[in-house]
Amino acid sequence: MTEGLGLVGIVLVSHSAALAEGAAELAQQIAGGATVVPAGGVEGGGLGTSTDRIEAAIGDADAGSGVLLIPDLGSAVLSARAVLADLAGEATARLVDAPFVEGAVAAAVAAGGGADLDAVAQAAEEARDAAKF
Repeated sequence: MTEGLGLVGIVLVSHSAALAEGAAELAQQIAGGATVVPAGGVEGGGLGTSTDRIEAAIGDADAGSGVLLIPDLGSAVLSARAVLADLAGEATARLVDAPFVEGAVAAAVAAGGGADLDAVAQAAEEARDAAKF
C-alpha cells in the first residue's frame, strides 16, 4: 500500500441498483475493510446506467490510491468510459474487464489487503478463471 493514502476503492457499475447494491454488500462482507460503492440503475428507479451515479460513486470510493470500476454489461462499459474521459486527470480510476460478482469479491479482498490499483485490477481480471467446482 502507498504510504499516506487509503485503500483502492471499487465501484460496481450495473444496470440494476439492486444488483449493484447486493454485489457491493457481498464483497464488503467477505473482504471487510474494502470500500465497495454501488452505481446502479437510473434516477427514478429504472434499469440503465447513469453517468452522474458513476461519477458520484468514484468520488465516494476514492481514498487516494485509485478506484477500480467493474461494469456488468455493454452500455455500463460505455457509461463508465464516458465518465473516465470527463474525469481525465482529476481521479485515478480504471475500468476493468472482469466478471461482475467474482471480480468484485476478488478485487475487494485484494484492496482490503492493501494492494495497489494494478494488483486489485489483476485480481478482478483473474477471477474469470476461478472454477466454482
